Amino acid sequence: MNHTTVGVDIAKSVMQLHWVEPETGEIINKPVKRAAFLEHFANRTPCLIGMEACGGAQHWARRLIEMGHQVKLMPGKFVKAFVMGNKNDTADARAIWMAAQMPSKAVAVKTEAQQAVLALHRIREQKVKFRTAQVNSLRGLLTEYGEVMGKSRAALDKAMPGVLEKLTERLPAMLIDSLREQWNGLAELNRQIADIERRLKNWLKEDKACKAVAEIPGVGLLSTTAAVATMGDPKSFRSGREFAACIGIVPSQTGTGGKVQLGGISKRGDTYFRTLLIHGARSVLAHAKEPGPWVEQISKRRPPNVVTVALANKMARTIWAVLAHDRPYEKGHVSVKQA
Repeated sequence: MNHTTVGVDIAKSVMQLHWVEPETGEIINKPVKRAAFLEHFANRTPCLIGMEACGGAQHWARRLIEMGHQVKLMPGKFVKAFVMGNKNDTADARAIWMAAQMPSKAVAVKTEAQQAVLALHRIREQKVKFRTAQVNSLRGLLTEYGEVMGKSRAALDKAMPGVLEKLTERLPAMLIDSLREQWNGLAELNRQIADIERRLKNWLKEDKACKAVAEIPGVGLLSTTAAVATMGDPKSFRSGREFAACIGIVPSQTGTGGKVQLGGISKRGDTYFRTLLIHGARSVLAHAKEPGPWVEQISKRRPPNVVTVALANKMARTIWAVLAHDRPYEKGHVSVKQA
């Protein structure tokens, strides 16, 4: 069945729609208020609706799918290639309409539960960054008064009581109190980060897919929950390589005249999840007693960083295979293509 393709430019107040009427060929650009957006599509026959994968797109995609429409979410970088002339809502909606008809891999539409898990990851990441900034700020301020301490958090906690006591005789009380408050605030950040990790651990214990993925070496709590939530429906990917390409952990390609050259990894897709896989691969290489014959062979002919990325790529493919085929992880499993 051929569906009418509709390009939708999402905004806070007014959504811009672009489509071509199949009967008359009339080109229609129509602004729709946010409150009337779902009502507009509730009265239409099933459509293929293209949208940029931006803020709020997952919510609208779920609601439109519930109405029987097909939704294709696309990265902004892919849509940008179709913007012609001046950039405005009408041009953006037309570009989205054109991009939706091009063959490309759509961004997965996630359930509310999966999106909630990713929200927890984003909150945790933000708090970790803020904690690091607080530690660096505290260490930098104390350096101005001749107090230098070790880089680790343990060294900071060990030295702070003595440093504050020493500086109390030289500096105003208002600064000493502020420094002490900033130092005590680090413990509160630690507690908040631990609470988020506890909630993620509870979800891992209850979710069947998470428990299966957690058996893969190098895939810990954060990697497991992020993988299941990021992937959405594993069957939307044709292979493990397609999933690995979606998160930017496969070689980039440049070529002309029939000659193709492979470069570094493409770094497309979710940077956060790709980082977790890289760290997991480094952990396996550094601490695993028996990393396996595959790792040992590639380590003999490739640099350490290349081996790390290659192992992360293999981990991504393994995660997809476990989820797509609904089978437990087997260390010695050998993939054989069907004849």
